[in-house]
Amino acid sequence: MSTSEPLQTEFPRRGRLLGIDYGTKRVGIAISTGEQTIASPVEIYTRRDQGADRKYYLSVVEDYRPVGLVVGLPMHVGGEEGQKAHEARTYGKWLGEITNLPVTWWDERYTSAVAEEFLLGAELTSKQRKKRIDMVAAQIMLQGYLDYHRPRPKTAADEE
Repeated sequence: MSTSEPLQTEFPRRGRLLGIDYGTKRVGIAISTGEQTIASPVEIYTRRDQGADRKYYLSVVEDYRPVGLVVGLPMHVGGEEGQKAHEARTYGKWLGEITNLPVTWWDERYTSAVAEEFLLGAELTSKQRKKRIDMVAAQIMLQGYLDYHRPRPKTAADEE
């Protein structure tokens, strides 16, 4: 389900998107293809202070040239937003301001659990899983956004 709230009227439908899995200590980063079809993990960023974080994100934007940011919203099981979702919105708005990129939000419920299952299947040690889980969660969140917004082929029912 979408929890999309762009800062501007139109969110880019072409070009690379940066996926952000917000955390108070670590942030998972993922990037999409320019066609917005496939998401790939990039890295996990350990937050420092606002100045260092700003410098980091500006370098990521320079390196990857995204056209928009998709920030994961940690929603409650029932779909309501809590304190962490409020923090993620604040963080996303700040990222949009410093990068001058449009921001949208996407429900990230269960992405960490799915990432953990995926990494367990890869037979990684607990330490190896911990080093990767946030960026894999960012990839899963971003892929969910891409899949939901992918244009669907018209069917006979659409013609009626």
